[in-house]
Amino acid sequence: MKHQIREDNGALVVALEGDVDLKTSPDARKILLDAVTRNLPMVVDLSGVHYIDSSGVASLIEAFQKARKAGRKFVLAAVSESALRVLNLARMDKVFAICPSVAEGLAKVR
Repeated sequence: MKHQIREDNGALVVALEGDVDLKTSPDARKILLDAVTRNLPMVVDLSGVHYIDSSGVASLIEAFQKARKAGRKFVLAAVSESALRVLNLARMDKVFAICPSVAEGLAKVR
């Protein structure tokens, strides 16, 4: 799994790429939780995620909860079809704000 983090006009964009599974979810968790500590609204770009399992979803949930507890906005954006299927099956589409593009995600968190 690869990742990129960039700041965009006072918001953080965390782009994950590849598989977020049992092997890589500890890294994803650390990346996401570290990003939350930057005290900026956050957009997680999942356009490059080919596969996500329950451990990856758990990493997203933990970061979301930490952001919410800190009063920070947290959205998922540009979620790939395969990742969206998993989120829908787990009913996480009811928990997360999900935007069709990173630009729309940024607009939502500002």
